[in-house]
Amino acid sequence: MATERADVRVTSLMRRALIAGTAAAVLATGAGSAVAAPTPGTATAAAARTSTATPGRGTVVGAPGASAGQLRALVALAAERLATADPVAAAKWGTGSPIDDPAREQQVLADVAAQARALGADPDATVRVFRDQIEASKLVQRGLHRRWTADPAQAPTTRPDLAQVREEINRINGELVRALAASPRARTAPGCTPRLAADALQLSHRHHLDALHTAGLARALRSVCGA
Repeated sequence: MATERADVRVTSLMRRALIAGTAAAVLATGAGSAVAAPTPGTATAAAARTSTATPGRGTVVGAPGASAGQLRALVALAAERLATADPVAAAKWGTGSPIDDPAREQQVLADVAAQARALGADPDATVRVFRDQIEASKLVQRGLHRRWTADPAQAPTTRPDLAQVREEINRINGELVRALAASPRARTAPGCTPRLAADALQLSHRHHLDALHTAGLARALRSVCGA
């Protein structure tokens, strides 16, 4: 019970730090408008340039900087997946389609569990992380729908193809499963949480994420450390 309370406090502190960091970045740059999560593909590419190993492909966990690179890659993939919440929200906007999609969610969790088993990774830990990805996406989708309802001028004028967006989500899911499978030591190391928070804050600052997407990123990363 004490450990559970400590985990909740750490997550809350990380979320507050991320939001505070984003606010500071916005003030420093003078950006007054809301900025979405990074475009899918850009965050992973940035992580690949700074990482010392490619997740899931011969990663040497004990190599200098390998653990740090693995955590940066996980943050980048979570941010890339979170970015798909925007087109998903736009695809559902005005259609009456619910944000919650239990059948789709269960299929995603079953798929990533199977992928984890095939890689010799912990399927339960993988599912926990992906539950957070799903909840983070829904958090952003709900926030966007509230924003667009309050200010229709900000609402999307085109509707993305949801099937195409889901293909992109499936691609990112596969990369994230491999990154999780490659990083058990990094994720269970004592310094995982502060390192993950620092990497998330850096990404948030670099992409000038608004408070909604920053909160979503914090939610997406909640179960990464210790998983």
